[in-house]
Amino acid sequence: QVQLVESGGGLGQPGGSLRLSCAASGITFRLYSMAWYRQAPGNERELVAAINSDGSTNYADSVKGRFTISRDNAKNTAYLQMNSLKPEDTAVYYCNANYKFLSYWGQGTQVTVWS
Repeated sequence: QVQLVESGGGLGQPGGSLRLSCAASGITFRLYSMAWYRQAPGNERELVAAINSDGSTNYADSVKGRFTISRDNAKNTAYLQMNSLKPEDTAVYYCNANYKFLSYWGQGTQVTVWS
C-alpha cells in the first residue's frame, strides 16, 4: 500500500514561514522524483517545486527565492520550506511521487496565509 502523508500546514502570517513534510511509504523512495503542487480555490493545480532522485530541483517562478524543496531518503520524507509567505500562497498543498509510469498523490494539507 502506497501512502503519501502531508503535514505541517496551517495558518501562516505574511512574511512568515511554514515547513511542509511528506512522509512516504510503500515505495522505493530514493528512486522517485518528489514534487509539491498546490491548488487555490478557483484555480488549477500547479507545480510549486520538484526534486529529482539526484537532488536537482525545479521551482515555479512565483516561489523562487522563497521556497526550498528537499528530501531525506533515510527518512523517506520530502519537505517544502516556505519563507516570506504571501497571501497568494494560500492553497491546498499536495505531495506527489513519480517514477516511470507510477504516480502517487497525498491527501493534501491546507496552507492559509492571513493576518
